[in-house]
Amino acid sequence: MKDHRIAGRRRQLSQKRHRHPGPALLERIQPDAAGIDCGATSHFVAVPRDRDPQPVREFRTFTADLQRLAEWLVQCRIKTVALESTGVYWLPVYEILEARGLEVVLVNARDMHHVRGRKSDVSDCEWLQELHSVGLLRPSFRPAAAIVALRSYVRHRQTLIETAATCIHRMQKALTQMNLQLHHVLSDLTGVTGMAIVRDILAGVRDPRALAAHRYGGCKASEQEIAAALTGNYRPEYLFVLRQNFAAFEFQQRQIADCDQAIETQLASLADSRPPSSAELPAARPRAKPSKNEPRVELRAPLHRITGGADLSQLDGIGPYGALQLIAEIGTDMSRWRTEKHFTAWLTLAPNNKISGGRLLSSRTQPSASRAAAVLRRAAMSLTRSATALGAYYRRVAYRLGRPKAITATARKLALLVYRVLRGDLVYRDPGAAAYLQHHQARLIKGLRRRAQELGLGLINLATGEVLDHATAATVS
Repeated sequence: MKDHRIAGRRRQLSQKRHRHPGPALLERIQPDAAGIDCGATSHFVAVPRDRDPQPVREFRTFTADLQRLAEWLVQCRIKTVALESTGVYWLPVYEILEARGLEVVLVNARDMHHVRGRKSDVSDCEWLQELHSVGLLRPSFRPAAAIVALRSYVRHRQTLIETAATCIHRMQKALTQMNLQLHHVLSDLTGVTGMAIVRDILAGVRDPRALAAHRYGGCKASEQEIAAALTGNYRPEYLFVLRQNFAAFEFQQRQIADCDQAIETQLASLADSRPPSSAELPAARPRAKPSKNEPRVELRAPLHRITGGADLSQLDGIGPYGALQLIAEIGTDMSRWRTEKHFTAWLTLAPNNKISGGRLLSSRTQPSASRAAAVLRRAAMSLTRSATALGAYYRRVAYRLGRPKAITATARKLALLVYRVLRGDLVYRDPGAAAYLQHHQARLIKGLRRRAQELGLGLINLATGEVLDHATAATVS
């Protein structure tokens, strides 16, 4: 079957060689453009027809073949290349072409696969080259190489945390199967009390009182309640499952610690490559107890130098770990987006307006898997009960539109603040919920005054009798 597909591709290539080039319908903005359709086993590359007698070629995905691909593009005087972002297959060829000094444009496959008759490996690469040469492809965002390395570490750390969470769930299931109701008396199985009890169970301790003696001082449940919850049926098969998942959880914790050290090293390398900032690192913002999943390394000082004196952890809802995740995803160069509105639209936090005939059909935000947007949404959710200006904004929007839309709107507000802080246009200080509500009330009064003036009316404060609009006081009286 595989040989049949390869033979079909070769027939397509031979047919393309004898086809006469058609006239160009659009102006060639980038005449030195090439297109590459990426695959798991081979890449199909198309260059302008005047650059080579065989303008479409197939290259295997081995490193030596990718080097030959880059050499062929250089011989064809290619300066910019459009790649289709297919899985992770584009990564090796992207890095090799970038190292050769070529401009590489990563393209979302969703933007170019809505044309009939353009769905084969050969036609795909030619269609990519055609669209790229006339400037009809939008490049996907990819930060600088040093930030990409940091992003890989941070994303891998999140994967390790998710794997550790799966191990905790399986440990909890094994305990429940043995009727050990530990989750009813402990809020966290991986806390000091829970881990000590699990270790003793795996060591062979079965006495509920001896297990309950591990109760830590901050635990709300008494020793008697813990002992009652630890009277169960210790079946060997469930103990085996518990032991294996406990070992896997401890292994994941060691992996996370190693990843934290790698992140610290990469941050130090990035900070050393930047000049010292003239702005001093501000005092840490008072915040709740850090999450157990946050890195146990210093983050604020290197991030402050990497960003040129900006401190995202001063924003409400964003701690040092949240700032690290955001910088790893979006980088520090805000000039990649023309305005703050382009930035929020890229994060898919802005309304995706669909207008036809002058009528708004829909304004739902576009679905996306953006990790930066997910960080901002989590930060917005943490502000729902806070006495901050953003918390007051969330509650006002939630009252009118509901919680899901309020979370998105607050995340967009945070995105605007992130953009301004990283550009150096803002040093954030929270004005507080009361100041926000007062400002919002002033805006409402200003709008009411404008409408009253349009109607030839005036406004009076019923509580004090004060005339709010002296220009129309005679009309009111």
